[in-house]
Amino acid sequence: MLIIATPPPSTGDNVWVLVSTALVLMMCIPGLFLFYGGLVRSKNVLSIAAQCLALTAMGVLMWWGFGYSLVFGKSYAGSLVGHIFGGGEHFGFAGLGFTPDAAYAPGISSGTFALFQAMFAAITPALIIGAVAERMKFSAVMLFSFLWTILVYYPIAHAVWGATGHFSGIANADAAFKAADFAGGIVVHMTSGWSALLLCILVGPRAGFGKRPMTPHSMVLCVIGTGLLWAGWYGFNAGSALAADGIALQAFMTTTLGAATATLAWAVVEKLHRGKISVLGLCSGAIAGLATVTNAAGFVSGSSAVLIGLLAGTISYWACSVLKPKFGYDDALDTFGVHGVGGTIGALATALLMNAQVNPTGGALISKGLLKGQLTAMLLCIVVSLVMTWIIAKIIAATIGLRASEEGEAQGLDISDHGEEGYNHN
Repeated sequence: MLIIATPPPSTGDNVWVLVSTALVLMMCIPGLFLFYGGLVRSKNVLSIAAQCLALTAMGVLMWWGFGYSLVFGKSYAGSLVGHIFGGGEHFGFAGLGFTPDAAYAPGISSGTFALFQAMFAAITPALIIGAVAERMKFSAVMLFSFLWTILVYYPIAHAVWGATGHFSGIANADAAFKAADFAGGIVVHMTSGWSALLLCILVGPRAGFGKRPMTPHSMVLCVIGTGLLWAGWYGFNAGSALAADGIALQAFMTTTLGAATATLAWAVVEKLHRGKISVLGLCSGAIAGLATVTNAAGFVSGSSAVLIGLLAGTISYWACSVLKPKFGYDDALDTFGVHGVGGTIGALATALLMNAQVNPTGGALISKGLLKGQLTAMLLCIVVSLVMTWIIAKIIAATIGLRASEEGEAQGLDISDHGEEGYNHN
C-alpha cells in the first residue's frame, strides 16, 4: 500500500506529473485502441480494444507487484542480478508515498513518480500488437506481453533510467557509458518496434496477405485516435521533465514541432511517390513524428525538433511504403516502420543534436562521450529485444500456440476470441 508521509516539495510539480499520468493512460485507452482499431477490419476491432484494455490493466498490476522495484530499485546493485534488475525493496510499492526519491525526482513524491512510470510500462507492449493484429490470439498476446515486459522492458528501462543502470546518464554518476533518453525513445519505441518486427515474421502474415485488400474499416476512428495520442503525448514527453518547469515547456514545444513537421513531410513524400495525400498518411506521419522526437524532447532546440520531424516523416514513410513491401513481412499496422524506425532515428539524433543550453544535463552527458554510450545502448536494446522476442515466441508457439485457428481468423478475432461483434449488422 502507499505510505502517506510528508508532503512533496512542490505541489505544482506533483499535480503536473499526476495529470501527465492520466494523459499517458489516455494514450492507450482510448487513443491507441481508436488508432489501431480503426486500421483493422471491422471483424477485429474488438480484439484490439480487448488487448489495449487488458494489457493496460496487466501492466499496471505487474508494475505495482514487482516491476517498479526491478527497474528503479537499488538493492541489487553490485550483485549478478543487479546487472539486469534494480532491486526488490519496493515490491508492492513498499516504501513509496509522498516522500520524494532524490535519485529520480526530488521535486515530486515517489508515489507519483511510480504511477507515472507505470503508464509507460503498460503502453509499451500494447504498441507491439499493431504488428500482429488480426491473427495473434488473445491468450498468446497476453502471455507474450507478460514475459516480454519482464525480459525486455524491465532490463532496458533499468539500464537506461535506473539509478544503478549501466547507461543511466542522469541517475547514475558512475555509469561507464552514458545514454540519453528523455521520455522513452529507446526504452519504449525501440524495444517495442524491433520486437514487433521479429514477432510479425515469426507469427506469419495474415491469411490472404498480398492477395486481397485489407483496408482500414474506419479512418474516422483512426483520426480520432491520432488526436488523442497527440494530446496524450504531452503527458508522455513534457511530463517526463518531472516538474512544471522550463524543461517541460521545451519538451511540450519540441513535441508539437516534431509531430507537425513529420505530418506534412510524410504527406509531401506520399504525394510525390503515390500522387495523392492519404488521411492514413497524415495520421501515420503525426505518430511517427511523436515517436521520433520522444527521445530528444527535453534535450534539443525547436529547430532540431523540426529537423527530427523531417527525418521522421520521410524515413518512416520509406520504411512503411518501400521497405516493408520489398521484404514482404506483414507488419499489419506499421509498428516497426513508425516506432522501431522512428525510435532509432530519434535516439541517434538526440546524441548528435543534444543542446546543453536547452538542458544543462546535456553538457554533462556530452562530456562523458554521449555518442558512444548512445550507440552502445541502442545496440543492446536491439539485441535484447530480438533475442528475447525470439525465445518467448518459440516457447509460446510450442505450448499454447501464437495464432488463431484458420477458421477463427477468417471469422474474425472479435467472435473467435471474445464471442462479440464490434458492430451490429442486423
